[in-house]
Amino acid sequence: MANLEEIRPNVHDSLGRVTELLQKHELVENLVQRQPGPRQELVENLVHKLHLVELQKLLDALHPADAAYILESLPLEQRLVVWDLIKADREGEILLEVSDAVRETLIENMDEHELVAAAEQLDTDEIADLAPDLPREVMQDVFRSLSPEEREQLRAAMSFPEDSVGALMDFDMISIRDDVSVEVVLRYLRRLDEMPEQTDQLFVVSPAGHIRGLLPVNRLLVSDPDTPVVSVMEREFIKLHPQEKAQDAASAFERYDLVSAPVVDDAGKLIGRVTVNVVMDYIREETDSDRLSAGGLLEDEDLFASVWRSVRNRWTWLAVNLVTAFIASRVIGLFENSIAQLVALAALMPIIAGISGNSGNQTITMIVRALALGQITGANARKLFAKEISVSVLNGLIWGGIVGLFAFLIYHNWQLGLVMTGAMVLSLLLAAIMGVAVPLTLQKLGRDPALGSSVLITAITDSGGFFIFLGLATLFLV
Repeated sequence: MANLEEIRPNVHDSLGRVTELLQKHELVENLVQRQPGPRQELVENLVHKLHLVELQKLLDALHPADAAYILESLPLEQRLVVWDLIKADREGEILLEVSDAVRETLIENMDEHELVAAAEQLDTDEIADLAPDLPREVMQDVFRSLSPEEREQLRAAMSFPEDSVGALMDFDMISIRDDVSVEVVLRYLRRLDEMPEQTDQLFVVSPAGHIRGLLPVNRLLVSDPDTPVVSVMEREFIKLHPQEKAQDAASAFERYDLVSAPVVDDAGKLIGRVTVNVVMDYIREETDSDRLSAGGLLEDEDLFASVWRSVRNRWTWLAVNLVTAFIASRVIGLFENSIAQLVALAALMPIIAGISGNSGNQTITMIVRALALGQITGANARKLFAKEISVSVLNGLIWGGIVGLFAFLIYHNWQLGLVMTGAMVLSLLLAAIMGVAVPLTLQKLGRDPALGSSVLITAITDSGGFFIFLGLATLFLV
């Protein structure tokens, strides 16, 4: 069996080839412009086509997701050159695949006619995904180009919150009546040009459109043609509602190994479906968003965004970090006399802050993950809190003992070793408490639990660790 790389070139190889062709194009173009002559315009036209024709052939062969990856990996000037070579009938698909930040740069360089043409190539649920980034005039033109049924679907898709099942739902599905035979269903399927992607099952509905069951395609193919659909359909199945959280749908797909699932309204009427490819995209986007939030970035950032835009995206949490750094420095300043009398304190205090910061980040990572999966409830929150405290105390005794022994061997001061051990236990205890409290508090306030979590926990453990260690040293050593 041929593997994927034999069927389609590796995306990294394609990126390298695209970059190479762009560099050759720019080099030859610059050489021609430096040698003016009577036929310069003709030569420029020939040079312009020399490498761009080969580049366009390469781009035409790429999957939309691979083309999106290449666009994200190029500086703005080269990105726009490549984008101009993308065929109009593929622009909509690629706009859906690129990141929000890169999509914005591409849309800025497209006129209204191009944007309408790109949107018209997409299904209604895909247009809804693209709608927030399109100008109002473009969306009005797109609405006018749709059929009445498609307009209603688009309005429905755009009415749901971004993090709901309704936002993930698509309308391209196959539903069949529950009062027909397998043979009738097979004849119906043969009349279709093609089946919708990710069709692993057909949705069995009543004449009024209420869902009654599911008919897996593999069961359809092996059933006797005369068998009624109602006899072979599955009556127990997972149903989603458009108002449910998208994260709940993602959990259901992972837990039950789903490929697709029906979406029904409050009356049980089939209105759409959710497929595994959309769920995977949602999970990837949420994972990326959590990583950015944990690092203190406000939004998805184009790798080649302008310097000013990148500064604006990053400055908020850097400002917070600066304030906390000043606080930590003032904590150290409170104990200047202690440090002057026992210089070893200056060498040892980063150990306390570093270990407690790492422990706090471990705790906060576990809590944010549990919150995302819906595993933390009012009933188990206290047990979780007690467990994290127990872990921190045990880790503090183990690693505090090791650090205390290390301090004793170097400075030959057993009191300093005990202070190191006590400070490590208390610092890890503080890290555990804040590692649980910070994300839970953010969630109660309606904020993303991952938002700046690593920045906050590091700031707290640094200041707290310094205070605990230097405070204990001042009490017992100085």
